Amino acid sequence: MGKKAVCIMSGGMDSTLAAYMLRTQGYEIVAVHFNYDQRTQQKELECFRAIAARLGTAQTYEIDLDFFAAIGASALTDRSIEVPTGGIEAGVPVTYVPFRNGIFLSIAAAIAEKEGATVIGIGVVEEDSSGYPDCREAYIEAMQRAVNLGTKDETNLTIAMPLVHLKKEQIVAEAVAYDVPLELTWSCYRDEAEACGVCDSCRLRLKGFELAGVRDPIPYR
Repeated sequence: MGKKAVCIMSGGMDSTLAAYMLRTQGYEIVAVHFNYDQRTQQKELECFRAIAARLGTAQTYEIDLDFFAAIGASALTDRSIEVPTGGIEAGVPVTYVPFRNGIFLSIAAAIAEKEGATVIGIGVVEEDSSGYPDCREAYIEAMQRAVNLGTKDETNLTIAMPLVHLKKEQIVAEAVAYDVPLELTWSCYRDEAEACGVCDSCRLRLKGFELAGVRDPIPYR
């Protein structure tokens, strides 16, 4: 049996790169995707499936978490809150989904324990992100301690966050180096047919490609 890594994969560029990096390190990839009634749920699921097929995953999980819509409090899950398009501002934006990564990591830990994996991979970025508190290195390290306290004694999980200190242009360059299928990834918070180009996620992605000197292969309005 080879070593396994459970990778949380949204269909976006960051989580896809993290999975490719772990595969290069010799891990069999168990790919996990969450549908949480986000605005671009169908597109993200489509991207996840295409990326998982290209990556050659050992196993895939698609998990529905419809309670996020009941909680709301985020522009991604509550259609009454507009996704901001005026540019990245200081503070935690309205696109933050309350404790999303904590919930994702908890479920990934359960899957990892079942699968006999030793690593959970997540594509969080602290230095060049939208300011989400659940993307901080200190938080992920704390979750790793909690996960290992709450699982069997023989379970010893590492939460790998290989992109946490990278800037978006470095992520683009690394994705090219690892031959990540960037044309299959999606970052837009608002639209599914063509990326809007003006939400925070699109702005960060476009800036990264521009600074890296690479053409973004996905369609924009």
